[in-house]
Amino acid sequence: MTTGGVSVVIADDELLIREALRAVLDAEGDLTVVGDASTVDEAVALIEHHRPEVAVIDVRMPTGGGAEVARRVAGLGTALVAFSAYDDAGHRKRMREAGVGEYVIKGMPNAEIVAAVRRAVSARAPQVG
Repeated sequence: MTTGGVSVVIADDELLIREALRAVLDAEGDLTVVGDASTVDEAVALIEHHRPEVAVIDVRMPTGGGAEVARRVAGLGTALVAFSAYDDAGHRKRMREAGVGEYVIKGMPNAEIVAAVRRAVSARAPQVG
């Protein structure tokens, strides 16, 4: 966790997507992107190193995909948001089975992407009361 708010790792094989998503999340003030990755191995290493509250992971990357990242970081306490160009039941099911809590489609309004990140963080937070 960072002192600058909710820490986030981004994993997507497209540089422009990573840069745009970083700009959207960092603009929120309470969300801080602590790293971005273009491969499954990079994503896993960043999540293990930074232990972010949430990771936004692409469903499909050349070296694997979000489900592989989710399996490899299971148990670390990082909430996971799938970020995908694919809006079909098969991809959603695979990601859900791998432990991903939220699924957003690339091209959705920024407010919906941010809301999904916040829901994922809230869902992993211990409930008091």
